[in-house]
Parts: sequence; structure tokens; C-alpha cells
Amino acid sequence: MTNIYDNANEMATVLRQTPQYAALQAAFGKMKADPIAYGLFQQMQKLQSELQQQQMANQEIGDEDIKKMQDFSAKLMKIDVVTELMNQEREMNGLMDELNQIVSKPITDLYRD
Repeated sequence: MTNIYDNANEMATVLRQTPQYAALQAAFGKMKADPIAYGLFQQMQKLQSELQQQQMANQEIGDEDIKKMQDFSAKLMKIDVVTELMNQEREMNGLMDELNQIVSKPITDLYRD
């Protein structure tokens, strides 16, 4: 019997060879090379993490936090390398959705019978 984890690791290796991954990697590299864009990106990630922790702790997210997140998002969307990264993320997410449908098909089929 095959080890499902070996298959998953093989899939991860093959995923790194896809055009979508290469484009995402290139877009991230460009964004990372721009100190302003990357600095804002890191601040946005930190804020997202803090808000997620608040949600997990059942703490209400305040209007100020929401406004701060919207402001960061608006700033980031004005930077070309960030919008390119987001476009490539959408492409990668599309591929991941397709793969998830394939992998979860046995479970979907099970409940259809």
C-alpha cells in the first residue's frame, strides 16, 4: 500500500515546478526587493496575525482595527509589485482549488451515493 504522505510530498515537489508557482515566486521576489512595498506588506501581515489572534480569543475587533486594516490595504493596492503579487496569488489559489477538488473527490463521491 502506498503511503499517502509520500504522495503528498511528491505533490508538493511537483507544485513547485508549475508555472503558477514560478510566477508567484517571481512576483514575491519583486515585491520583496521594494523596501517600501515589503515593509508595508510585513506590517499588514503583522496586523492580520494580531486580528486573527483576537478573533481566536473571542475578542471583538474594533472599528479602529478595521480602519487600520483598510488603510493598509488601500496603500498596498496602489503599489504595482503588490497588485502583481495578489494577481499571482489568485492564480495559485485557482490551481490549489482545482487540486483540492481532485483530492477530496472520493469523499464528495462517498456522500453522493
